[in-house]
Amino acid sequence: MSAGAYVTLDAVTRQWQGRGGVTDISMAVAEGQFVSILGPSGCGKSTLLRLVSGLEAPDRGTVHIAGREVTGLPASQRGLSMVFQSYALFPHLSVRENILFGMRVRRVARGDREAKLAEAVAMLNLDGLEGRKPAALSGGQRQRVALARAVVSGHPLCLMDEPLSNLDAKLRHAVRRDIKALQRRLGLTVIYVTHDQTEAMSLSDVVVLMREGRVEQMGSPAELYSRPVSTFAAEFVGDPPMAMIDGAALGAPGDLVGIRPEHLRIAAPGSGDLTGLVREVEYLGATSHIVIDHDAARGLIVSVRGHPAWRPGDAIGLSLPQENRALFDARSGRGKKGPQQDYGANHRQTEPRDSRKAPNPQPVSD
Repeated sequence: MSAGAYVTLDAVTRQWQGRGGVTDISMAVAEGQFVSILGPSGCGKSTLLRLVSGLEAPDRGTVHIAGREVTGLPASQRGLSMVFQSYALFPHLSVRENILFGMRVRRVARGDREAKLAEAVAMLNLDGLEGRKPAALSGGQRQRVALARAVVSGHPLCLMDEPLSNLDAKLRHAVRRDIKALQRRLGLTVIYVTHDQTEAMSLSDVVVLMREGRVEQMGSPAELYSRPVSTFAAEFVGDPPMAMIDGAALGAPGDLVGIRPEHLRIAAPGSGDLTGLVREVEYLGATSHIVIDHDAARGLIVSVRGHPAWRPGDAIGLSLPQENRALFDARSGRGKKGPQQDYGANHRQTEPRDSRKAPNPQPVSD
């Protein structure tokens, strides 16, 4: 068990007939950390959460919470609360009764129950909704009730399994802010499962990226973004993801060269390091993504400000600054060299307003 860790998994494996699940997972979560388990469907992230919670038992390995081995204990004895994708509210009970239910089961004194209820209702903007049944609430309100129920439990560890998946984009953003504010205010240790890298990057102190039942990379959001250990990590984290270019096209045979969209620099066709054809321009308001076709590249997208002049079929030149290139082994996909430049530092990219008319690039801030 790692010294100082609040939650520790040591060589944990859980499979079904030798397939699926998770294999040989070791990780440590510090007290008060927000840790996201990120990965595509079927990578084992929900299985991992169920192993921490006690809803699944490992085939091998141990689980410790708050310095105590809990590998063989049920969820009710692990000192944690859970928030699920499906809200898991009692449809016949009001908001008030749903929040109070667990405290009544634990025989918490009435005065304490009422105080905790009032605090949770105020904290999660549920004032005036206490008498409503779940059917009369929006999706965002239902999820806030589920969060309130976790808050009043008083447990310092909260596990969340895709809690925002059923919400639309606007509600996801709002409830995401609620979750982060709640975690900071209460000093909770949170383990949060998601397939959405935006959620993981914006919420977390630490991101655990999983692939096929194993940990691919674990670190801060900035570390995963700036120093991906593999092409899988590079292309899963980031929106748009890191582009991958056959090194032979750039004088680096045997390697793949990765570069983030914000670091590509637009040049006149025939100049720079590559010349491709514009496939489409995705206008997003403050920024646009120029999607580019090139035989030696995949995921070649340039992020620029505003609404650029390029159109599908236009030829476009690209420069790839050496300090922003990452190298990966073309066969294994493992990282060989990270970019020299720290992505956390301030940097600038350049683009001409129209490469056909303005050969001298104009500076554009990220």
